[in-house]
Amino acid sequence: MSETAAGISAPARSRLLTPFNLVSAVILIGGAVILAIRFTKGLAATTNLSHTNPWGLWIGFDVMSGVALAAGGFVTSAAVYLFGMKEYKPIVRPALLTGFLGYFLVVLGLLADLGRPWRLPYPFIRQAGPTSPLFEVALCVALYLTVLFIETTPAAFEWLGWKRWRKVVGSMTIGLTILGVILSTMHQSTLGAMYMVTPTKLHPLWYSAHIPVHFFVSAVAGGLAMVIVEGMVSHRAFHHQVQISSEQFESINFGLAKAASVTLAMYFAVKTVALALENEWHLLGSAWGLWYLLEIVGFVLLPCLLFAVGYRERRLTLVRVAAVITAVGIMLNRFNVTFIAFNWRIPAELRYAPSWMEIWVTVAFITFAVVTFRWVANRMPIMSELPDWKGAH
Repeated sequence: MSETAAGISAPARSRLLTPFNLVSAVILIGGAVILAIRFTKGLAATTNLSHTNPWGLWIGFDVMSGVALAAGGFVTSAAVYLFGMKEYKPIVRPALLTGFLGYFLVVLGLLADLGRPWRLPYPFIRQAGPTSPLFEVALCVALYLTVLFIETTPAAFEWLGWKRWRKVVGSMTIGLTILGVILSTMHQSTLGAMYMVTPTKLHPLWYSAHIPVHFFVSAVAGGLAMVIVEGMVSHRAFHHQVQISSEQFESINFGLAKAASVTLAMYFAVKTVALALENEWHLLGSAWGLWYLLEIVGFVLLPCLLFAVGYRERRLTLVRVAAVITAVGIMLNRFNVTFIAFNWRIPAELRYAPSWMEIWVTVAFITFAVVTFRWVANRMPIMSELPDWKGAH
């Protein structure tokens, strides 16, 4: 049988059978199998969760960290369309696509952890519970995911040549951006507010009456860092599509570094003030205190200084290193709040550690996002706008 008769040519096969595609396929297939086991045999068959430790990696990473690191979408769109910082417009589309995929993974993570996907709309149509922080998070995430989807459609409409729909969505840009900022501010802070009801379970160094502020400010820093990281990867992977000069790209990164440095300084300040107001200084000398200092000094203060030095001395590598450290630090903070410093009084043998299946599924979710971003960016004008739409929203 000839290659043509077989339905796929040799060049097409060579493009499909790349190391990246093969590794991604293995990870995704493995993740699908584990999820099938989870939905047929329950959480006990695939996770180390228990009644003592009900939230683990799927909530700590896929939800808590995912929401924070996807904040770059509303930060960049607000900067461009609300505050008139047009020099950052080239990064809005990649940031919005990253944000949409990040929030989509949040929903997948929730489904994996909670099960019963057919009950996803229950909070809105059957038992709302509007006084619950969880209801506010569910409502805002659902609405913001919809907003992000609409904000990412212009690239698809340009690709498809649907000019009328492109104009319709373009006319909604300001309204969608304002709505996105409102919704993001609400649910980013409310994710922290959920832990205000756990003063006896969450370690005092992480528990605070100001934890909603901590979550919101750290999410802004994490979103800025992820925009830099995403730009670093995308600029190399899709360099043939990027239509801005290297000087403009570096200028954008230095601007983001300046904003990230200021935001991390604010985050460090509010954490320090909270520590002082709650008079928990004596806990810093304990083992938990050393772990807390590692998070605050190593993953907040250090990248703050690196961002500042990188911006001042125009050292792009330093900025990128700081961005990676910041992203890791945001994940560490969410892990600490969700399960590391949660139930801190229980014996070590009862403490939670994620199973290999939980880790595999999380890696599969990340792989799914990367593969989707790669597929979209290779086909649609994500890194740049089509000539006919230059200057449009």
